[in-house]
Amino acid sequence: MAKYKVYTDGACSGNPGPGGWGAVIICEDRVDEISGYDKNSTNNRMELLAPINALKRIKAGSEIKMYTDSQYVKNGITEWINTWLSNDWKTSKKQ
Repeated sequence: MAKYKVYTDGACSGNPGPGGWGAVIICEDRVDEISGYDKNSTNNRMELLAPINALKRIKAGSEIKMYTDSQYVKNGITEWINTWLSNDWKTSKKQ
């Protein structure tokens, strides 16, 4: 099984405003850098797009260690995910 380390970050200049995201994906001696931007986005969206796009490049079933400085990303996947799933990805206002 392949083992990956993934480092992610995202940011915006203004919120909303122009933003970008990036990720470094490491597997053994291979290093891939990916990034993207949006002319009008939010900080949280950019923070989320980094790990989402990194995961899209990794084969399912792989072992992954994800590193982020974003509490939004960390809490989303470790704490809030079960509530989001039980609410069918809708907000408390059912939107």
